[in-house]
Amino acid sequence: MFAVSSVLASNAMAQTLDPWRVSNGRIFNFNDFIDEIVVKPVARTYSLFVPRFGRQLMGNFFSNIDDINVFVNDILQLKFDAAVSDCGRFLINSSIGLFGFFDVATGFELRKNEEDFGQTLAHWGVGTGPYVVLPVFGSSNVRDSFGLVLDTLFNPVQYQNEESLRITFWLLEELDARARVLALDELIVGDEYLFIREAYIQRREFLISDGRNVEIFGGF
Repeated sequence: MFAVSSVLASNAMAQTLDPWRVSNGRIFNFNDFIDEIVVKPVARTYSLFVPRFGRQLMGNFFSNIDDINVFVNDILQLKFDAAVSDCGRFLINSSIGLFGFFDVATGFELRKNEEDFGQTLAHWGVGTGPYVVLPVFGSSNVRDSFGLVLDTLFNPVQYQNEESLRITFWLLEELDARARVLALDELIVGDEYLFIREAYIQRREFLISDGRNVEIFGGF
């Protein structure tokens, strides 16, 4: 972790195209303010009162929905072996795993992959563009921002007729995601903006290269 922190600190300015630093910083501060007064307290309460088993069921459910998007991006990136695996994951977990609440597929050696439209655009040569901080969604870049729109369009939850149900699903997913990374808050050192920016960029490079940049991350 120390080595990763050193990399982030020493290379923060050199590696990143961030021409919108001033506006990004303002949005970052706004997101951080909302996180501190609303999101983080609710996530802590959720972690405190919902048993680990219940949180795992919730995470499995949303991961199973995400596998639809992963499968589509497997196909678009011509990763056909991964597409077969991810399709199998979804079918097994949606049936035997009771709508995805139980991750049965992992027991069949069908591991979770992480693919999205930002990675697909990168696969086909689209450049990252400048770093950008989005309201609510946080760190991104121009390419991944367009990818996020496509990810949202391919999320089946968006096509539920009941608006209240769509909002509830979105809030639950975001709450569960925030609760899962609460412990990582303690790992942030130095300038929080720079740390999160570089961590995001290196994480995206790691995913786009399918883990070939493991020397950058180590145990991060």
